[in-house]
Amino acid sequence: MSKGVENIGKRDVAWSYAATIFTIGAGVILLPFILHRMSAETVGVWNIFQTITLLVAILDFGFRPSFARSISYIFSGVKSLHAEGVERVNGTGMDYSLLKGTLTAMRRFYRWMALAVFLFLSTAGTAYFGYILTKYTGDRTDAMIAWVILITINCYNLYTLYYDALLTGKGLIRRYQQISILGQSVYMLLAIGLIYAGMGLSAIVTAQLASIVIRRYLSYKTFFTKELKDILQVTDEQDPKMILKAIYPNAIKVGLTQVGGFAVNKSAVLLSSAFLSLEQVACYGITVQVMDILARCATVPYQSFVPKLAQCRAEQDWEGLRRYYIINEIGLLVVYCIGGAAWLLAGDWALSLIHSQTTFVPCTMLIVMLVISFLEHNHSTSAGFIMADNKIPFFIPSLVSGAATIILLYIFLGPLDLGIWGAILAPGIAQLAYQNWKWPSVIIKELFFDHGKLRIENLKLL
Repeated sequence: MSKGVENIGKRDVAWSYAATIFTIGAGVILLPFILHRMSAETVGVWNIFQTITLLVAILDFGFRPSFARSISYIFSGVKSLHAEGVERVNGTGMDYSLLKGTLTAMRRFYRWMALAVFLFLSTAGTAYFGYILTKYTGDRTDAMIAWVILITINCYNLYTLYYDALLTGKGLIRRYQQISILGQSVYMLLAIGLIYAGMGLSAIVTAQLASIVIRRYLSYKTFFTKELKDILQVTDEQDPKMILKAIYPNAIKVGLTQVGGFAVNKSAVLLSSAFLSLEQVACYGITVQVMDILARCATVPYQSFVPKLAQCRAEQDWEGLRRYYIINEIGLLVVYCIGGAAWLLAGDWALSLIHSQTTFVPCTMLIVMLVISFLEHNHSTSAGFIMADNKIPFFIPSLVSGAATIILLYIFLGPLDLGIWGAILAPGIAQLAYQNWKWPSVIIKELFFDHGKLRIENLKLL
């Protein structure tokens, strides 16, 4: 029988940090080979590949976090899923028919989404990439092979994306991170070998494909134990259509939020390719990638506790929610301060050691980007604490911020011709106008204030 959501403690957080550090370490090891062996133009195309992958990741329209949250609810003991709010658990055990119906709903959803992504990338995506290649002076045959492999990666990854939701939803954080480390190891070693073998962009995407296949296989073996498969085999499933009907309202809201978030954080890389040279895109893009690594380190505590946040909401464990929020805030502040300082002091020196053909943005730009990134992830994790209650009040503001970012990008990069500064300032201004302060204030008021008055005992790290 299931024992519910796995306990998540210091060892899980430690493994999450280890996986993040290993991912960073693997990136640090791989990055010199990419920067040293490839031209700035090729690095620019690689950054575009990375951005397209992130775009595809949000095309699941919020169903992955919604499915993961639903899995957490199911293993916590709820008997039904609702469009808004969480059913309180009654201690009678887990409903396997609900789990089986949810699994079927997940498989069906991602099958259709993978097909939609294939059609999108093979048509509109290929037309966009063809335009990029008109400015590319490198090996176009290798670039086209890499593009075909990239389409394959994104379709397969989306088709099997629910495995991530299963592991994180059940609280198997430690195992999930161990699998991530193994997959990252395969990616790094294979990519380096293929780059040394003389391959270009296709070396990186081939290594990514091998890594994803291995990760998905191990994820399946981890979640679907013999005991669970035996139980599911003799269990009637709840109607998958009804389950999707309960999940999709908030999933769509999360998806729209992610679309807005993509427009805010990643559209600059795609749009700047129409206004800036590929060398400038490479400079800005590589800085954004390292910034993303720093942000991943800063949000490790939050990502580790996501399934527990759903359980705390279901059990109305306010002390637990307060404790996780304080840990989250401390983690964000410490990582951004220490990591940002190290980057400012040693970033350019590190690139000079490997004779990189691509550079980071100047220090003044980097400081502004660090502040913008901190505020972004502070409000994003605060929104995650709100979302754990199966409520999504932020999807419209996210869309507005995304639209404002795109408008500002066109103004800053086009008529005002601000160059890289335009790509940096557009999302920062759009977010500072509302979201940067709104969602932290909402969750702080909910967790630490009673009838508008701050309770000192609520500030204790329990």
